[in-house]
Amino acid sequence: MSTKLTLTVEKSVIEKAKSYANKTGRSLSEIIENYLETLVTNDHKEELSPRLKKIVGSVKLPKIFGDKGVEVLF
Repeated sequence: MSTKLTLTVEKSVIEKAKSYANKTGRSLSEIIENYLETLVTNDHKEELSPRLKKIVGSVKLPKIFGDKGVEVLF
């Protein structure tokens, strides 16, 4: 269930944030919600940011790259 939230933010910040949201194809509400979710669910574990989660798996590395970094081939 979504609930309306009223925030007071500097006008210049809002303008830049709206521009960023438009460029990334997301709503400002989505960006803020994802950020707040990250804050409240982060129990001091390293977690990928929502932005990084969107691109994970989109790059295919050659087999020379293993789980531990670059493998040395002899």
